[in-house]
Amino acid sequence: MTQPGMPLSTNADALMGEPVTDQFSQRPLQSSSTVYRGRIWDVVSDTFTLTRGSAPLTRDYISHPGAVAVVVLNENNQVLLISQYRHPVQMVLWEIPAGLLDVAGEDYVVGAARELAEEADLVASQWHVLTDFFNSPGSSSEAIRIYLARGLSEVPLADRHVRMDEESEISFRWVDLDEAAAAVLDGRIHNPSAVVGILAAATALPSGFSTLRDAQAPWPEHPSQRTP
Repeated sequence: MTQPGMPLSTNADALMGEPVTDQFSQRPLQSSSTVYRGRIWDVVSDTFTLTRGSAPLTRDYISHPGAVAVVVLNENNQVLLISQYRHPVQMVLWEIPAGLLDVAGEDYVVGAARELAEEADLVASQWHVLTDFFNSPGSSSEAIRIYLARGLSEVPLADRHVRMDEESEISFRWVDLDEAAAAVLDGRIHNPSAVVGILAAATALPSGFSTLRDAQAPWPEHPSQRTP
């Protein structure tokens, strides 16, 4: 019987002492085809092998352009939450500003600033990378980068984006960061970017966010940055 704290297999021995870091691992691809083309994303079917000579596997997944999200903090360390209806789950969710990276060649920070202005009527002067994650790596290529935005000012009324459809129902609330983190742990906030972003911000707060990466930090996990 494996004792608590002991490695589960000899494979773990080779990794002892190594940083816990996700690794790229390109497997032999036999075929790839688009089986569905949608308005925003497609479904791709890949056939590949885990090792050369092993039996082929076929996996279908969403080919996604990626997204950015923004944890917005004011001078009182309150986080801006936005309320929006999401039809697939038929719920009104508390979220953070976010959007697709669907403008070809757009800088990631520029995309995040655009979403912040469109969804929250705000401009930020201070930007840092808060964290990166895959939304659902078993079924989608979607990579999401979450930024921390501070130094806030309002978009002039004449320049504000006209929100349509579900976005027309958006409402806002400033919430203390520790209160938002408690809401996540209580199961009252479910949006993945909000969950990840709020907990990451709460973790980084004690250091005064001094350990965060620069806003222009590399993002090799984004699909557009991967070597075919």
